Amino acid sequence: MTIFKNLIKNLGPGLLFASMAIGTSHLVLSTKAGAQFGWLMVIPIILANVFKYPFFEFGVRYTNVTNKTLIEGYLNRGRTWLWFYALITLVSTFTILAALYTVTAGLFINLFKLELALAPVALGLFFVISTLLIIGHYRFLEKSLKFIISILFFALLITTALVLFKGQVAPVPNFTPPPIFNEMGILFLISLMGWMPTTVEASSWVSLWSIEKWKNQKTKPTLKESLQEFNLGYFMTAILAIFFLIIGAMTLYGTGIELSGKGVVFADQVVQLFTTHIGSWAYIFIAIAAFSTMFSTCMSAHDAIARVSLDTITLLMPKIKIRTKKEVFGLFIILLALINFMVISLFSANMGQLVSFATFVSFVVAPIIGFMNLKNVMSEDLPEKYRPKKWLQYLTYAGIAFLSFFSIYYLYLEILST
Repeated sequence: MTIFKNLIKNLGPGLLFASMAIGTSHLVLSTKAGAQFGWLMVIPIILANVFKYPFFEFGVRYTNVTNKTLIEGYLNRGRTWLWFYALITLVSTFTILAALYTVTAGLFINLFKLELALAPVALGLFFVISTLLIIGHYRFLEKSLKFIISILFFALLITTALVLFKGQVAPVPNFTPPPIFNEMGILFLISLMGWMPTTVEASSWVSLWSIEKWKNQKTKPTLKESLQEFNLGYFMTAILAIFFLIIGAMTLYGTGIELSGKGVVFADQVVQLFTTHIGSWAYIFIAIAAFSTMFSTCMSAHDAIARVSLDTITLLMPKIKIRTKKEVFGLFIILLALINFMVISLFSANMGQLVSFATFVSFVVAPIIGFMNLKNVMSEDLPEKYRPKKWLQYLTYAGIAFLSFFSIYYLYLEILST
């Protein structure tokens, strides 16, 4: 009982990780994986979650033991390491949030049957979420996401149960499964694993959230307690990914229908596939599950990228005097909203290309970030007894090798296609 109470009390960074991870990689890519390739895609989803686990776990481990963020750890290894991470963050700044808000705005338009363009709805979402983050700070983010994630989990659980009860949709005559190991199949597979459960550079986000969480607590949790809380969030992301895959496989696989890459069209297809297969009475569960997924992801990602950007700049440019981080944090939230609204307004027609670029960068650098995280937790910053055990080190090397292989192959395919 004491363990359960401590787990609830420490609930925060792992929960935020789950809410951030279950956006594009789950609602979009997991659903598409099931819809296009069926149950077979459960294998790469599980592999990606297993092989990436150490990279994210190290963010919790390093911060709990040292009271420093992973980003500070990169600086301890050398300024070049931090500059490299800063460049990756810059790519995220101009792509990830714009993509997330585009899909969320598309869902909102569809769910409420609005006759509005995408850009003004995205602007409204930027305003609402930015206001909530600036006024509420970390404490509000954590409390609200506990509520949103609970709703999401149960809505998605009910939706998945309804889909399974209804049974597999009837395939079209002479249906032939699409090949996985051609160029298009491999590129999709790489995108799925690149974003599953999320990009590796997000490991520092968990690190920063941990620091914020402890500011509001009288006592800091032990390493064991912090890892238990993170593991719960990580396990939840893996389960929800499989839920979305089941939904895609049961409702679309074999029909020949392909899910669109455009936000509004995709949102319409998602809602239609549910209501057509289950019945219009299930609309409320579908609407809540889909919108909660993307709204919580936008909130957590917006907060995280603002924190990471602020932390990176203050470490790279220590001569810049910042009076209070809270005030500057608000400015970063607004700046990110304005930048990504401009990206949506100017490049909405080419959003797919921007997302592809972000995916490309994230996937190619994933093994490098993984190696950087390993160097942090194996450094003298941590006493030997707190460093990862041998099995976790071996899993890390296996993950680096796994991601390196696919990164090199992805790079080869991209060069070949140009």
